[in-house]
Amino acid sequence: MASSGLPSAGLPSAGLPSAGLPSSGLPSSGLPSSDLPSSDLASLCSLINTKISTVARTLQLRRIAEEPVLKSVFSKIGKDLIILHGLLIKLEMEVYHQEKLRDMLKDLQKSAEKDLLEAQHLCENIPQPLKRTQTGTAMPAVKNKEQRKAVNPKQAKKPTKETRVTKKVGLITAEEFRGIPEYMRGRITYEQINTTVDEINKAVERKCKILQQPLKSMNAATRNLYHRFKEEETKGTKGVFFIVEADIKEFTELKMDKRFHIILSILRHCRRLREVHSSKLVHYIIY
Repeated sequence: MASSGLPSAGLPSAGLPSAGLPSSGLPSSGLPSSDLPSSDLASLCSLINTKISTVARTLQLRRIAEEPVLKSVFSKIGKDLIILHGLLIKLEMEVYHQEKLRDMLKDLQKSAEKDLLEAQHLCENIPQPLKRTQTGTAMPAVKNKEQRKAVNPKQAKKPTKETRVTKKVGLITAEEFRGIPEYMRGRITYEQINTTVDEINKAVERKCKILQQPLKSMNAATRNLYHRFKEEETKGTKGVFFIVEADIKEFTELKMDKRFHIILSILRHCRRLREVHSSKLVHYIIY
């Protein structure tokens, strides 16, 4: 049905009496007054014809949907819409999983960046003892059978003094430093602790060097130190490396103040040193 089939819905285009109609529109028909110019009756007719045309078009489409030829087409369209709806649900689920994976990757990236910064900090702040190569006294190479046979029997009977590799105090790691209780650590810094460890290792190394030196090659001062070292040994220190406060005063420039004793407590807490008390001395034994 075309709108041309109803030229004016039975209304003349002009010359109608007012018939009680207000000039501002048709309130009784439910049409808003803003759609109807009060001075143009032709616009009223056009509006009514447009609405009738819309209703007629809707009825026409409804009749088309009921035709058998088009029912299969609409059914297929409905099935396709159902399939598209399922695909949209799957797409939404995939987007959700991808967003979740993105958040996990962001957290992993932040963790990796944090580890990278810590690694760079460690590389830039390597303690001095780790920068230099730690050297120990090497054991003499074992000679082969032919060389051992060629050795003079008198020389072979001479006792050889066994050399010992000096044991040193391990440095405190950044993770261990963070685990030290605040009441124990106070204002002591990470660098101060490892600097003290470095000085203690120097004292241990120099003491062991004197103990391994032949007595005949010692001067009077070194011999006095050697005898003092031997007198300070006890049953509790047999076979271990230890130092006393006198060794630290002798071989380092550390001050025996409150901060030094706090650092010793930290080293005991981190299992770098342990104390053995005798009647006169406190022996600091290296783990």
